[in-house]
Amino acid sequence: MRRLPPVLLKDGCSHDLISLIRTILAACKEISFRVGQGALSGVLGSTLDENIQGETQKKLDVLSNQLLKDILLESGYVKAIASEEEPGTVAGNPDAEYIVAFDPLDGSSNIDINSLVGTIFSIMRAPKDSDPADPNIFLQKGDQQVAAGYVLYGPSTMLALTTGQGTRIFTLDKTQGTFLLTQDFAKVPEQTKEFAINTSNQRHWQPAMQNYISDLLAGETGPRGRNFNMRWIAAMVGDVHRVLSRGGLFTYPQDTKNPEKPYKLRLLYEANPMAMLIEQAGGLASTGYERIMDIEPEQIHQRVAVILGSKEEVEACLSYHK
Repeated sequence: MRRLPPVLLKDGCSHDLISLIRTILAACKEISFRVGQGALSGVLGSTLDENIQGETQKKLDVLSNQLLKDILLESGYVKAIASEEEPGTVAGNPDAEYIVAFDPLDGSSNIDINSLVGTIFSIMRAPKDSDPADPNIFLQKGDQQVAAGYVLYGPSTMLALTTGQGTRIFTLDKTQGTFLLTQDFAKVPEQTKEFAINTSNQRHWQPAMQNYISDLLAGETGPRGRNFNMRWIAAMVGDVHRVLSRGGLFTYPQDTKNPEKPYKLRLLYEANPMAMLIEQAGGLASTGYERIMDIEPEQIHQRVAVILGSKEEVEACLSYHK
């Protein structure tokens, strides 16, 4: 088994990019330890505060954000950071080449029930001669990411990482404190019989998604002519990891439950990095109407609909949206 190999890099062996990824993973190893300690580390439960998204913050949300924020800014490798838990961007080293957007703890509603959570991150190049305090430096298409990944805190702590040369899976060896390569090139099967969606929102979906899911649920007696299984972890990082591991379709579509927020997932630090990982593994990632990584962001906390996973099943879902 290998550690993070230089061949992962998209544009040659960039020492700063390798060092930046290792900096992120150093924080993730500490988060993994705190998650594993559970009630023993005093991080369960909620705070009395809300984040910029209007969501009640869990104690571990705050801790994870602070760990990543501190270690990244102190590293000198980032010009600025953007986080789900921060109202705006935070300036770093004005001479640094990279900017990082992250969700410090995806699926935090699962913390108190000892279920899957994870950290999602996206790395982009900062525009030349840009102001580190200018949030507009983050408004780049997903195609401009130089690296993306997530760390899943489960029975084992796993890293999915891409720098544009395929998606690789690493597992944390807790005896050495090192992420070791355990799957060289993840491939999402083109066909699947699994899908993941929050069906409690069914009455709020667009007709296209309602019709698609209805046909899946009809099974072998319906127009698809075969049975499908539904899985839902309530953490994007866990559902996407299942798709990377054995195929499937994950979607959080547009809905009308809250007209002011028709979308759930954030573009810069959830949809874009997951789309890059899935596409690099041979899958597809769309909003239903356009490729996710083609979207021109308008703000750092922008939300989008997400449909991603096995190529043929995503295409089947998109056919309902035409």
